[in-house]
Amino acid sequence: MLSDQTREIVAATLPAVKEKARDITEVFYPLMFTRYPQVKAYFNQAHQSQGTQRQALANAVVAYAANLDRLELLGDAVSLIVHKHASLNILPEQYPIVGECLLAAIKEVLGEAATDAVLNAWGEAYQQLADILITAEEGVYRTNEAKTGGWRGEREFVLVGKTRESEVITSFYFEPVDGQPVAAFKPGQYTTIILEIDGQTTRRNYSLSDTPDKPYYRISVKREAGGLVSNHLHDNLNPGDIVRLTPPCGDFVLNESDRPLVLLSGGVGLTPTLSMLRPALAQGREVHFIHGALNSATHAFKSDVDSLKDEFDNLHVSYCYSEPLPHDHAIPSGMFDQARLASLLPLEKSPDVYFLGPRPFMQSCYQSLSALNVPKERIRFEFFGPLEELAGAVA
Repeated sequence: MLSDQTREIVAATLPAVKEKARDITEVFYPLMFTRYPQVKAYFNQAHQSQGTQRQALANAVVAYAANLDRLELLGDAVSLIVHKHASLNILPEQYPIVGECLLAAIKEVLGEAATDAVLNAWGEAYQQLADILITAEEGVYRTNEAKTGGWRGEREFVLVGKTRESEVITSFYFEPVDGQPVAAFKPGQYTTIILEIDGQTTRRNYSLSDTPDKPYYRISVKREAGGLVSNHLHDNLNPGDIVRLTPPCGDFVLNESDRPLVLLSGGVGLTPTLSMLRPALAQGREVHFIHGALNSATHAFKSDVDSLKDEFDNLHVSYCYSEPLPHDHAIPSGMFDQARLASLLPLEKSPDVYFLGPRPFMQSCYQSLSALNVPKERIRFEFFGPLEELAGAVA
């Protein structure tokens, strides 16, 4: 428990830290990578260059400090961080590195205002959060390890198949090198793949895109322009190659319910919804699969979804192309804006709505669903940036 004095100091200095939070994170990351270069492999450097990771950390620090007496309000945010850390195999001994560099960044940015008393208070507050995360992450590690076919940390897998799904998306099928079973996962979860690229260790999260009852794990990856890992996977990873994976994590998962289910996706955002689709249909739920792509050339898994439509009467499928090709006239063109969603969603039945896709797509969906008065408790999404970026105006 934090002392009253610590709480008072953190509360008194929170406005200054909040004002300079982005500046603090701008100092923090380069400082940490310089002092402890071994941790750089745990961070997506594309997100670093874009600034999204720094902004997310700034918001997280401020949110935590503002709710020291009401940590239960941070439940969803803490769960997201815990699963993200567990997927990366973050260990307790790494937390002091972050704490040291965060306090050093606060001192550098705040200057004389960062007295020893202030730094001690923020250090105690950080340690409280670290203890919460370490405990929760250990719970995830133990759960994953206890499963049939489960493990802790990294495990070697061999690529047994590679299938092109569209002009931009390719699927990769992995089986354990040790010949033992894979652990079951919840539809919607992701794994972390660890690769050695140009002599550097790199980690990336990818959603598991097939159902949990398979003897393999499948990820389906979009080739990103300039993307270090996606291009390596597409161009250099071939059947027989060995990679390392961490156990499935994530809480963007299919819920247990008999309510209608809407799976709303854009582009490669359909990958976790694919793992949810058949299990939900098998439960007898009314499912509305709504997917937007640029055109037929980039539209992945269309034949798979259409086959399920023929198999299940409880599946309703809608597609939309934002940049249709001349022969794409059978698919509606445009975007899934508020009017189109209003016509497609079974709003009168209070459905559960899951959505995922590129940031502009998610911004549009979030605002449209809010405008259509879909209750927040019925909306599920996975977004690693600040919520304000979803709720803000779409340009």
